[in-house]
Amino acid sequence: MPSPSVPRRSLLRGALGAGALVAAGPLAGCAPGTTTSPPRKLSGTPSASAKGEITIWNRSGDLFKVFDKAIDAFRRAHPNVTVHHLAVDIDSKLANTLITGTDLPDGSFWDDAKIGSQAEHLYDLTDLIAPYRAQTSAYKLSVNTVDGRIYGVPWDLDPGLLWYREDLLQDAGVDPAGLKTYDDLLAAARSLKEKNPAARPIHMEKDPFLGQLWLEMLANQQGTSLADAQGKVRLDSAEYRRILTWIRSAVDDKLVTHAEYLKQADLAALENGQQALVPWAVWWSFAPQQLLKKTRGRWRATQLPAWTPGGARSGAMGGSSFIIPAKAKNPELAWMLYEFLCFKQPGYTAVYGPSSVYPDGLNTSVPSYTPARRPDKPLFEPVAALGGQNLWRTAVDAAAGIPAAAPIPAWWTKSVDYLGNNLQRLMEGSMRPDDVIDDSTRKIQRNLVDRA
Repeated sequence: MPSPSVPRRSLLRGALGAGALVAAGPLAGCAPGTTTSPPRKLSGTPSASAKGEITIWNRSGDLFKVFDKAIDAFRRAHPNVTVHHLAVDIDSKLANTLITGTDLPDGSFWDDAKIGSQAEHLYDLTDLIAPYRAQTSAYKLSVNTVDGRIYGVPWDLDPGLLWYREDLLQDAGVDPAGLKTYDDLLAAARSLKEKNPAARPIHMEKDPFLGQLWLEMLANQQGTSLADAQGKVRLDSAEYRRILTWIRSAVDDKLVTHAEYLKQADLAALENGQQALVPWAVWWSFAPQQLLKKTRGRWRATQLPAWTPGGARSGAMGGSSFIIPAKAKNPELAWMLYEFLCFKQPGYTAVYGPSSVYPDGLNTSVPSYTPARRPDKPLFEPVAALGGQNLWRTAVDAAAGIPAAAPIPAWWTKSVDYLGNNLQRLMEGSMRPDDVIDDSTRKIQRNLVDRA
């Protein structure tokens, strides 16, 4: 979550779903689908008058403040349940605590990326989520599923969007509504460059980790990912080759600004008109709201282009859920809280609606639960920094089209040493698409998958 001075998920290695992919603890090498002991199922739902105490972990900062306010709403609805809400360094503490089984919380915020590899230490929530399953994002269900069972309560959804400078596109005669495919995006970039020869309109990420995360968003659009549900590498595919070929075409045509996410060079290129097209997650909205002073009000968001005509117009880039440890003392009460926050109107409204932390509401993600994403019932207000655009409508429309995925393998972050770095070489023009695929696949398989 954003803080007043730090871009939301600016580094992401501890601030979003796929951003905390570090394999933690001796069991983190277990691939999705390889739990070693029968899961503990949680099936019972406590009555509204249930009593007891629960300890809930969340990350510190604005995220903690948002949920603290929402938990206050839960306390009012369930006055007999005492909630101890603690700010914890989840990335360094939770996995080891799950393994040892000592000093466990009753529930915790966690990254989607961690859930598949730690499923044996979590409650199986399949039966409890069943009533909400048909109305929950297929993507969020899929990344929380191992061997057909669900281990996380789906929370946020981070759809990819195309961010663009409205004034520059108008000057170049580019209609954003016409950007329906990635070929259209290249054509628009060429038009922008014709208008301004110094322009390098399309942002491409220079940080290897974020670059690979971005690549996975583009792959998710096409219904694939780096690994399948069994942890098998599937980089050698038509979908990845299509993305990498498109990237190399943009690089060869000098249409790319290769810069680190919202660092000084990136911000300067956004402000001076060098960059005008940013395919990125919904949480890029932080940039015009907090960092882009000169061009505040000139940025807009629309659907991502499709890879093929009629294809999906969005993919997910990150995300988080809630888990209940298999050795929690009061798991039923933890479920009651998470059901309230994710699936009940007072709960998700308290999370996303206007608050002292975000006076206009939390606009850097959307709920994973479809009834909470009603286009006519926005949970956050139009964004002044986007010229008053109804970002809610744009984001929920994008979220509705995100394809399902597979659990993220425990070795994902280490694969950045191979795929993430090779992607940088592609963006620098020193590597070809087939070389990226062949070299990355071989090294990931040999050094990560086989050793796991």
